[in-house]
Amino acid sequence: MSNAQTRAVTELLRIAPVVDRLGRLFEKAGHELYLVGGSVRDALLGQLGHDLDLTTSARPDEIERLLRSFSRSVWTIGKAFGTIGCKVDEGGASWVIEVTTYRADAYEAESRKPIVEFGDTLEGDLIRRDFTVNAMAVSIPGKRFSDPYGGLRDLSEGVLRTPAPPEVSFSDDPLRMMRAARFTSSLGFRPAADVIAAMTAMADRISIVSAERVRDELSKLLLSDRPRAGLALLVLTGLADRVLPELPALRLERDEHHRHKDVFEHSLTVLEQAIDLERERFGEPDLVLRLAALLHDIGKPDTRRFEAGGKVTFHHHDVVGAKLARKRLTALRFPSEVVKDVATLVELHLRFHGYGDGQWTDSAVRRYVRDAGDQLPRLHILTRADCTTRNQAKAARLRAAYDDLEERIDVLAEQEELAAIRPDLDGQQIMAILGIGPGPQVGQAYRMLLEHRLEHGPASEDQARETLLAWWAARSS
Repeated sequence: MSNAQTRAVTELLRIAPVVDRLGRLFEKAGHELYLVGGSVRDALLGQLGHDLDLTTSARPDEIERLLRSFSRSVWTIGKAFGTIGCKVDEGGASWVIEVTTYRADAYEAESRKPIVEFGDTLEGDLIRRDFTVNAMAVSIPGKRFSDPYGGLRDLSEGVLRTPAPPEVSFSDDPLRMMRAARFTSSLGFRPAADVIAAMTAMADRISIVSAERVRDELSKLLLSDRPRAGLALLVLTGLADRVLPELPALRLERDEHHRHKDVFEHSLTVLEQAIDLERERFGEPDLVLRLAALLHDIGKPDTRRFEAGGKVTFHHHDVVGAKLARKRLTALRFPSEVVKDVATLVELHLRFHGYGDGQWTDSAVRRYVRDAGDQLPRLHILTRADCTTRNQAKAARLRAAYDDLEERIDVLAEQEELAAIRPDLDGQQIMAILGIGPGPQVGQAYRMLLEHRLEHGPASEDQARETLLAWWAARSS
């Protein structure tokens, strides 16, 4: 271990005396305790947070007993997997600590749930971990550094290797193949050649992993700072064909005249540009926006048509793409709100291109805002990010046009409360003016007034009353 890395581990233990106290508690009870996995890796990278992972020779019941004497906040939700957690406030910080019995998880050939087996040695626990950079440990309170599988070397070289042969590691838990893609993005590491080969050969094995676990791993990948590399690895190895087949389908062959872009590369660029704008406007990662950026063109393969003269069209790929996004995200068990919001953005991502040179009427601007609803801030980003042309003059024109549209939206919003567009009369007022009770006629009147509001802007109550009565009279004649 280098002097810098030694200092990193020493600093970790110095700023977290809570760990030393816990170590002495376990030592007094006759158990080994090690800081392990991502906590050691992050400490060596100088990125330690306040979530600490530890492993121990103690069994789950004993861990729970010891932690309850150590903290007032203890949870046992992961006890079946050997994990007990607690929270400790100390030194001006809140430490979230999870302690897990030495273990070795494995999947049977067709099972979607891992078989949990508790182990007896640290080395046995470490060899069953996903990657060598996560298979290092520091004894507590003795501060002895353990690295039986060369994790420190791989950390310094930025390489992802598995402690056991990758075929064994990925067979034990196939989700580790997706985790390799995530670490490729979040850590900036490169997978070793044998890791890539095993991922490619074993891609079908991911099918035994639950949709929820796949969803969570995909989300973590997308929320990393540089998701492009991990997504490209999923496509390269064939994993994307199993978990997100719409993505590799975007690798459309160019037509003979080279009239359209590589849609896969375009989508990755849109995602990167959306992330840059997201940082400026939101300040933090946004999963809905990133999913929409990645998936905004997935309707293109199904709508591609070659026309006379070599022209390529993708008519209605926005509508088709929204349906495909809804279907895929539902299959991956994303929350219904996420599914709805992503589908809305995909369906609306082309709407701006009808804006032209700012010739939209106020009515068209209102409808744009109405249709986007609470997704308008994300739609602003997605639409801007979708410009990947290398023609700088064209790019400048598109930026200026969207600047103009946003300015018009802001002006109308100040004048008309666009964020809450609704008819100038509510249902109770409609019934009172027309002298009718609840029923379909009230809904019809409400929709008519909404269309009038979108087309002409806000009206006074008297004006809205006249419009309603005129509509009612025309219906009755």
